[in-house]
Amino acid sequence: MKRILIFILFIFSSLCSNAQELTTAFEKSNGTETATYQEGINFYKKLAQKFPQIDIREMGKTDSGEPLHLVVFNKDEKFRFSEIQQSGKPILFINNGIHPGESDGIDASMMILRNWAQNISQHSFLDSVIVAVIPFYNVGGALNRNSTTRTNQNGPEAYGFRGNAQNYDLNRDFIKMDSKNAFAFAEIFHQLDPDVFIDTHVTNGTDHQHVVTVLTTQHNKLGGQLGEYLEEEFEPMIFEEMEAKGRNPIEYINVKGNTPENGWTQFWDAPRYSTGYTTLFQTFGFMTEDHMWKDYKTRVENIYDFLTIAAELTAKEGAKIQKLKSDDREQILEADSLPIIWKNDKDEFKMITLDGYSTSYPESQLTGNSLLKYDRNDTFEKDIPFYNHYKVEKSVRVPNYYVIPQAWFEVINRLKTNDVKMEVLKKDTVISVEVYHVDDFQTVSNPYEGHYLHYDTKVKSSVQQIAFRKGDYLIDTRQKSKRYLVETLEPEAQDSFFNWNFFDSILQQKEGFSSYVFEPKATEILANLPSEEQAEFYEKQESDSTFSSNNYAQLDWIFKRSKHYEKSHKRYPVYRLMSE
Repeated sequence: MKRILIFILFIFSSLCSNAQELTTAFEKSNGTETATYQEGINFYKKLAQKFPQIDIREMGKTDSGEPLHLVVFNKDEKFRFSEIQQSGKPILFINNGIHPGESDGIDASMMILRNWAQNISQHSFLDSVIVAVIPFYNVGGALNRNSTTRTNQNGPEAYGFRGNAQNYDLNRDFIKMDSKNAFAFAEIFHQLDPDVFIDTHVTNGTDHQHVVTVLTTQHNKLGGQLGEYLEEEFEPMIFEEMEAKGRNPIEYINVKGNTPENGWTQFWDAPRYSTGYTTLFQTFGFMTEDHMWKDYKTRVENIYDFLTIAAELTAKEGAKIQKLKSDDREQILEADSLPIIWKNDKDEFKMITLDGYSTSYPESQLTGNSLLKYDRNDTFEKDIPFYNHYKVEKSVRVPNYYVIPQAWFEVINRLKTNDVKMEVLKKDTVISVEVYHVDDFQTVSNPYEGHYLHYDTKVKSSVQQIAFRKGDYLIDTRQKSKRYLVETLEPEAQDSFFNWNFFDSILQQKEGFSSYVFEPKATEILANLPSEEQAEFYEKQESDSTFSSNNYAQLDWIFKRSKHYEKSHKRYPVYRLMSE
């Protein structure tokens, strides 16, 4: 009898120990704390040891020196990327901790995967979906733990920092890829080729009654059948399911320094952001932005429901999503032109219901100026316009090929990491290509994420014979990465590699002239220019006093029209081949 009692106590003790091992910091603290990086990784390793449906692996290094981990839940217990793709199952990809102070998704994902594994027979939808999770994307920020930098946020007690180990905001890094994190993410993304993507955040902004706000892939930019389906069916289904659970989500409230009662424009998720990046590969995404001032327990419980619903709907709608995705990719492959510049369409909007708080502008006792205040005791419900339609402002004809000299290896490395297929020229070759010259651009006055970003770029084009060398790259645009190629290699596109300063060296003239030496030669050059160019010079002398009073400016005008002017100045070194 004594032995039986000891055995029972041993079993009970073991069960309690196992349960304790798989209890998160969030649960132990009754919803006031979030897991540290090491706690989270150890938790997933224990899950993987205990449950064969869960796998955790390292996927390259991050800027912090620590690895980036990927956790995969697959009921079939197959985890090679080739096996995942061959399964035909739709894939939901969740990214947590890109801003580690916004930790809601970190804790929710831990509990979701554990609960699925412990009660797998109760979740039949898991037969039809694979869920992949990055537990902590910004590892450096997660290790930089504090309790002060999220000034406006109500919990948890301690958390990570927004900047990564290099102090980059990683949700601006998906195109420029200044971090090792971004290279690792791109590898994961293209190996998975997910159907639905979710990036979990906490918002700073207006006050209102909603706990979860949702920034959804801009449906016009996603385009095709997928864009229509996302806007008209999939997003409404998520909202309906959330409301059925007693949650009250709303579209991301995109107002700055103002109140939302009069409506707002949908946030433009350019490719620098995660959901804008995934759009380029026909993966639609959601960026959840939990409200900063709701208590931590409530926020995590809400995002727990959102992620669970997204998994269930991905399983249910997966076959349809994959069919639309495949059809849209075929249409893009056949497209002669693609958009590069968009503009919000103020004539198109939908009405949504805002549960808000009344506002006033009393005088601040500190500054003496009027200051926006919300009264949480005075609530309202109001239908407001949501301007979530964008129209194309400019498109470009897509070349059959881009040609990139091997010298631009930083760009080439990024293209290769994003699964761009390239052919290496096997011998020196002269090719007739379309050539861009940078005609004009603006540059921000302050550094932005390590760059002095260009914008409003304008180019001129011409057809020239260009000598390429053995080892240069020929890129066929008829591939899955077609939209990514256009967005990054067309200099006028918002997040092009040109605008992110990868080609700034072409903007600096390397050779010049001394005025006292060049002046006699300039006279001869001008005399031999076409008559219309001579007339242009003399007219400029007459009408432009700044030009006429500046010797160097006049000589430089002539120099730039002579054979002495270097051909590479402002010549964009990515060339367009329009023929087969």
